[in-house]
Amino acid sequence: MDLFTIKEPTAPVVPIVISVPHSGTQFPSEIKKHYKKRMRNFVDDTDWYVHRLYNFAPKLGITLIKANLSRWVIDLNRDPESVPLYNDGRLITTCTPTTDFFGNDIYKSKALEPDTAEKERRLETYYWPYYRKIEALLAARKEQFGKVLLWDAHSIRHRVSTIQEAVFPDMILGNNDEKTAHPELISTALENLRSGTFGVNHNAPFKGGHITRYFGKPENNVHALQLEMNKILYMDDNEITYNKERAAQVKAVLQKTIKGLIDTMNSI
Repeated sequence: MDLFTIKEPTAPVVPIVISVPHSGTQFPSEIKKHYKKRMRNFVDDTDWYVHRLYNFAPKLGITLIKANLSRWVIDLNRDPESVPLYNDGRLITTCTPTTDFFGNDIYKSKALEPDTAEKERRLETYYWPYYRKIEALLAARKEQFGKVLLWDAHSIRHRVSTIQEAVFPDMILGNNDEKTAHPELISTALENLRSGTFGVNHNAPFKGGHITRYFGKPENNVHALQLEMNKILYMDDNEITYNKERAAQVKAVLQKTIKGLIDTMNSI
């Protein structure tokens, strides 16, 4: 089983890499039957179809990496030691989650939940290979251009009461309170995301997950931004079916934003 899929650039390369860590739906055969079948058949926490929203990336010279495993196997955007990313009382699933976002058990029994040895195995087998591949992609772009930007792409249900009672904003740009990217990149991203009809928040209620915080080192010319978006921006209201008309509007804003970031990367 391939842990991730790489879409290589079909145009001259630019110093941007796009990561999609939560669109995967696969389960390794050796642990697949450990999960409740009804939940495994539709992994509600999946960032459904996010990679489709960025299918323009290779034509802009961007490499896109998409994880293939479900986040219920290993959550690539969590701290490897499961140190909480937030301390405001919200439910935060771990690197090897045992519940969904609503606190429902995903394993058939407690005995099948990963123990310490299994957690370590998953980190070595599934987690760190994704990080090492991103590191290699970023290093190659930095060697060529002297700088690089990682754009980490996500989506979430329009309402998750265990995180916050209110409906989520349309889009949320995260950069750990402006620590993970150059100010001009942040400004460019916000300006272009807000050029459409969508509401855009900055670092609230999400500041960027572990991927953004781990790789974003602007002092070393490695920048990182996370975009979280509401699923109903590009799916039907049931948040199950991809909606081409809605998705087209989102893709137009995303493409404009990424093009703006390419220009900014050339000037900073």
